[in-house]
Amino acid sequence: MTSRIWDISQPLRPSLPVWPGDTAFTQARTWQMEEGSPVNVSALTLSTHSGAHADAPLHYSPKGPDIASVGLEPYLGECFVVDARGVGSLVEVGDLPHLGSADRVLFRTFDTFPHDEWVDDTTAIAAETIEWLGVQGVKLIGIDGPSIDPQSSKTMDAHKAVLKHDIRVLEGLVLDDVEEGRYELIALPLPIVSGDASPVRAILREISDA
Repeated sequence: MTSRIWDISQPLRPSLPVWPGDTAFTQARTWQMEEGSPVNVSALTLSTHSGAHADAPLHYSPKGPDIASVGLEPYLGECFVVDARGVGSLVEVGDLPHLGSADRVLFRTFDTFPHDEWVDDTTAIAAETIEWLGVQGVKLIGIDGPSIDPQSSKTMDAHKAVLKHDIRVLEGLVLDDVEEGRYELIALPLPIVSGDASPVRAILREISDA
């Protein structure tokens, strides 16, 4: 029996909403079959934080490893999706369900993911929650919002907490059709040398006994 798959990535396209002031996604066709080329080839311009993406520690620490240097194991394996809709501005420890032995945790905060507009007021994750998850051995945290910190944060407390516990971060996931529970996560970053992040093709796969 084939396991069900949920694609939790954003389509990358010119109308992709990006963090205010960041690089817009553009695609230019450099070789075109209709102009005599035997193949079609495109050039892309995009932020490393476009769509669903993995942050490297280099994003929030000048001495942190780049995305090409981090191990891939945290981005592949069993995870727990938490339905955190309606919790307010921050996901607190008391908002967490029983996670069992999950060492990867994804948070759904949107009723419907905003594919066509940038939303400033989103739910982030309290630093104390990340501290608690780190003590439990969690190795990856993901969220459907654009950042694990509030967009207005200047202190980046949540990012400091993941750095302290060496937790990997996924942001910009699309979890609209995903119910709370256990899944297999596959969300591998590209090995971009000196990259502070990388877009990912993130999927969830059904666990047969979940």
